[in-house]
Amino acid sequence: MFSRTNFSTESGLIKGCLKGDRMAQRHLYDSYSGKFLAICIRYLKDREHAEDVMLEGFMKIFEKLPQYQAKGSFEGWMKRIMVTQALMTLRSNRHLMMEVNMESGSEYQDQNYELNHMETADLMQMVESLPVGYRTVFNLYAIEGFSHQEIANLLGITESTSKSQLNRARKTLKEKIASQNPIKRKING
Repeated sequence: MFSRTNFSTESGLIKGCLKGDRMAQRHLYDSYSGKFLAICIRYLKDREHAEDVMLEGFMKIFEKLPQYQAKGSFEGWMKRIMVTQALMTLRSNRHLMMEVNMESGSEYQDQNYELNHMETADLMQMVESLPVGYRTVFNLYAIEGFSHQEIANLLGITESTSKSQLNRARKTLKEKIASQNPIKRKING
């Protein structure tokens, strides 16, 4: 068994988890569960469902830990597993099915919007209110940093559908922001 002091470094924590040390596993869980629950909630709205997905994600992390090669960030590696778990849950549950709107529409015109005193929590609430397809693509692209090609592969959609969903999500968010912040337009004449 490792002592708690070995868990103060990432490599010590990983070694403890690889040896099946329950204290190391608990320390890893306690260190990252808050961040990973927030990620799961971004995709699955319902907190209880998100908690279940987070626990499944941690089980996958422990299962796949021997595959971690210390290339890049350990947190990033775990985060990718957690996001993948959330996406797999979205794809496998019919009542959570992604609504991916395929209708072609004209591109929105970019407008100037003021973000006067808008809090991050307000913006995240707006993101959570987006339809599942819009929200999922927006989260993957704007928050997680995935490319449209990666999103297409993860969700089983085309790159153009990913781009379209992102544009529609942005348009919807801009409309929500505009409805909360009166737009002052300068009339040039």
